[in-house]
Order: sequence, then structure tokens, then C-alpha cells
Amino acid sequence: MTVTAPPSSSTSTSTTPQPSAARPSVQTGVVPNVVGLNHQLAQDTMQAAGFYYLTEQDATGQGRLLINDRNWVVVSQSPAGGTKAASDTKILLRSKKIGE
Repeated sequence: MTVTAPPSSSTSTSTTPQPSAARPSVQTGVVPNVVGLNHQLAQDTMQAAGFYYLTEQDATGQGRLLINDRNWVVVSQSPAGGTKAASDTKILLRSKKIGE
């Protein structure tokens, strides 16, 4: 017994691209003031407020990495606390080791 494939249909399907799903709008919120908090708590506070694009820097200029965040305290931030910003805004936390 020989089995043959059914004849192919000559109708073509549309190749028009489908519209992509709408991107969610970026939310705006108030940036929390985290100056004086330990670095880990500052990050947690920012994320709880909806800000996830966080960067960090050694405020002493020594270029050290903030390995143990709980041993560092935030001395400045950009943008400043109380500023209205989009949730995808880059937040810079400048910290130094506690006691420095």
C-alpha cells in the first residue's frame, strides 16, 4: 500500500505582521529619601517604591565594590529624595563604609 500526501493548498496565508502587545506605561512615583540608611535597606526601600534601576558607587572615590551592603551607609543619592520620577529612572546611591 502506497500512502501519498494530500495535495498542498494553493491558498497563501497573510504575512502581515500582527500588532505587538501594548507596552505597559511607565509609572511615575516619588523617589524615597534613603540618605543615612544602610545600603541594603536603601535598595529594599527603592524597590518597594517601584524603582528597580539601581546603581551604586563608593562615595570615597576609592572605587571599592559594595560587597556586603549592610556595612555601607548611603551618603547621597541621585535623583534626590522627594523628586518625582519614572519607575525606569536610573537611581545612583553613593555610599561609604559605616564609620568612615
